Amino acid sequence: MKTMEPQSETISWFRSLEPVQPVEMLGLWRGAGIPSGHPLDGVLENLGWFGKCFHADMRADALLFQWRPDRLVAIDLGFIPIGLAIKAGPFGRTALARSGFSFLQKACRARGTIASLKLRTLEDRATAAMIYDRQPVVDYFGRINDDELAGMMCVEGDARRYFFKLRKVEAAARQNSYA
Repeated sequence: MKTMEPQSETISWFRSLEPVQPVEMLGLWRGAGIPSGHPLDGVLENLGWFGKCFHADMRADALLFQWRPDRLVAIDLGFIPIGLAIKAGPFGRTALARSGFSFLQKACRARGTIASLKLRTLEDRATAAMIYDRQPVVDYFGRINDDELAGMMCVEGDARRYFFKLRKVEAAARQNSYA
């Protein structure tokens, strides 16, 4: 199947990465998608996704978006079925979606953290995983190098995987704050 080829290659690459301990995830991370043929490729970037933040209590702001140049906002999309979001992927890459989402950000603000960070087994090894509270979604993490991690989003009942990378934002370099 032609559409699964990039998925298979990216899954194989992800499996080759070293595991990550949850404590290594603490802090603010800048995200970017890794194209793999998933329907959500390019959607988060189009909507202004910044990344993720992991807290010392092992809770996470899973979806941080750039609200203004100097402000981040944590979003909770738990009320939108993930299957519907995936089906709407092509629309999510449009200018209309970007404009509409900028107006919805205030209404979609998270009232607290929306996910937990835990050690989970993926195939035959344990690695850090972020488990969403209100979605059937788990993000597994692997180490690309000393400065970057890769994430693989797994949606229950969907064999396709969404991939992204995270780069740690150093405390001294943090110019953004939560809105």
